[in-house]
Amino acid sequence: MAEKGRRSGGLEQPVVKIGLYVLRETLGFGSFGKVKIAEHEITGHKVAVKILNRRKIKLLEVAEKIGKEINNLKLFRHPHIIKLHQVISTPMDIFMIMEYVPGGELFEYIKKRGKLKESEARRFFQQIISGVDYCHRHMIVHRDLKPENLLLDNNLNVKIADFGLSNMMLDGEFLRTSCGSPNYASPEVVSGMLYAGPEVDIWSCGIILYALLCGMLPFDDQYLPALFQKIKSGVFTIPDYLNKPVVNLLCCMLTVDPMQRIKMEDIKNHDWFKKDLPPYLFPSPISTDASIIDTYAVSEVCEKFGVQEREVHSSLLSTDPHDELAVAYHLFKDNKQFESRPNLKDFYLPTSPMSEGDKPHPEQLKGRHRCQSGPVGSTTDKTSKKGKWHLGIRSRSKPLHIMNEVFQAMKALDMEWQIISPFSVRVRKLHQSTSKYVKMNLQLYLVDYNSCLLDFKSFDADENVNKSQSATPTKSPPTNESRHVIHFFELCSYLIAKLAC
Repeated sequence: MAEKGRRSGGLEQPVVKIGLYVLRETLGFGSFGKVKIAEHEITGHKVAVKILNRRKIKLLEVAEKIGKEINNLKLFRHPHIIKLHQVISTPMDIFMIMEYVPGGELFEYIKKRGKLKESEARRFFQQIISGVDYCHRHMIVHRDLKPENLLLDNNLNVKIADFGLSNMMLDGEFLRTSCGSPNYASPEVVSGMLYAGPEVDIWSCGIILYALLCGMLPFDDQYLPALFQKIKSGVFTIPDYLNKPVVNLLCCMLTVDPMQRIKMEDIKNHDWFKKDLPPYLFPSPISTDASIIDTYAVSEVCEKFGVQEREVHSSLLSTDPHDELAVAYHLFKDNKQFESRPNLKDFYLPTSPMSEGDKPHPEQLKGRHRCQSGPVGSTTDKTSKKGKWHLGIRSRSKPLHIMNEVFQAMKALDMEWQIISPFSVRVRKLHQSTSKYVKMNLQLYLVDYNSCLLDFKSFDADENVNKSQSATPTKSPPTNESRHVIHFFELCSYLIAKLAC
């Protein structure tokens, strides 16, 4: 399937292709081959291609290791686990088409900056724990967690990589292989004892947290027997600048006895860990996000490949890992985070229960269900000093789908926005006649068990308007207020019309 061609422009340069991917420069070299950047010929998206030489795999007897990595990565769809898009086999090589993560290793990030601020360390740690918890819930233990295997994307988000030493966990069975990097290995692993799986990953995460906070390792020695003795003793230095809550979490994670070591659920419920925790990191087990079709990605595939939507849907339902339409769909979907839309990671959210939307609409709090069952209703908040206006669109669609449609509509209307929370957005658009911004808040509320309300709320007009009011007493303030209300309704009408298409 690998092809060679020539580029136009006078000089003849070889173009190496594997399937629909054009191979570019080399990112690095590994034990079994190299990793290259590649570009999808039709979608134009960049990917990383891990090229594994079959002869080297056989010589080093690592076929089982490679097989585990491929099989495990095929299972995963998580924002903080590196994605495997496709595997292409040839008689000489295996090509793993993976997510391209351009930010380098977390190890290099720590090495360059030293100890991190507690808030930054917590953000990284929350993402790591989210990914590891996802693995454990899918009965996979990583067994080689370390900063070198944690990659960073353009937005400094963690991507867990290298599942070569991972293994499947079975109820009632124990693992015994001593593997991983010595500095991050747990006491039971370096002692050659049996272990269930999750506890060794939790120990490694504790070492990573210490490295993030301190810029060094809690257990370190160039002489391996001495290092193992330090690990088995569990004695490590606690710097004075660490706060008590995180020290408590570290000590619970780096507990020598695996039976007494903190469990994953307890980490997730720890006060230090829960501070500023993004809701998307821990979706509900009953979430059906995987069943939601991304209409943006489908339309892009239809446009690029010249096919109908039903063909894309059919490909997504097929079990063929080489289906070009399904692969392109996931490329478009996964690469949306590199577009201009902010914080698209928030789209990886449980559809029920809602994080911000689980509070009822204010109308319910007052005991007045004033939102009608029709598509559009209006209310006036008489308790507000400025008499803000509200518009609401009631829908029985899933919250995630509603917000996805809202973002697509705003993009089509060239609006600017800031995500306040997964179900709350601040929006503005420059009004052509006044050259001032019209602003509003969008908030998705849970009205009842299976119905949501997208609430449109106006907020203060452009700062220049307020300044002109105070600087020019002769100008009637209600005129400016009324003008802004009219422009607010115009903005609402544009968005409602677009959502209704």
